[in-house]
Amino acid sequence: MSCIQTGTTDFEQMFWPQVVRGFAVMLCILPPTRLALGSIAKTGIPDASGLFNMMRNLGGAIGIALIDTIVYSRAPTHAHELMGRLVGGDLELMQTLGITPDMLGPSLMAPKTQAVLAPLIDKLAFVEAINDAWALVALLTLAVMVAVPLARTPIWRTIVTIRQGRVIVRQQRH
Repeated sequence: MSCIQTGTTDFEQMFWPQVVRGFAVMLCILPPTRLALGSIAKTGIPDASGLFNMMRNLGGAIGIALIDTIVYSRAPTHAHELMGRLVGGDLELMQTLGITPDMLGPSLMAPKTQAVLAPLIDKLAFVEAINDAWALVALLTLAVMVAVPLARTPIWRTIVTIRQGRVIVRQQRH
């Protein structure tokens, strides 16, 4: 829903995708928690929960780093492509940027024209890079949705108990 934004995307166009994402987050918390902690004995739940929360936070940090990498590495590429389209005389891009055709041609390389165009191209390139990141998130989400039915509860459960200072580990069939 968010991978088709433009430089003129405003609050109304971003509201419903945000609502859908917020609702979907609620549906994304319980199933992995159940998968991760469902087969743990009650005595091991506190430790397993702490480990699960740590891994969830680590996964979030890696996800944010991946998205930042995509956004900040793709924006210069998009800016270069946009500049190439302007040099080629792309009228649709000129309309998107709100510039007139007389800014193209030899005057395109003039410092005054560059000063006007640079922020417009940077903004549009950044929006396109963010769209790339959203498209990757959507692709990964679809891949996980395909993989979720393959996840199943293990047949054996490991039970860890502590008695008189000794740790006892045993396997139990579900």
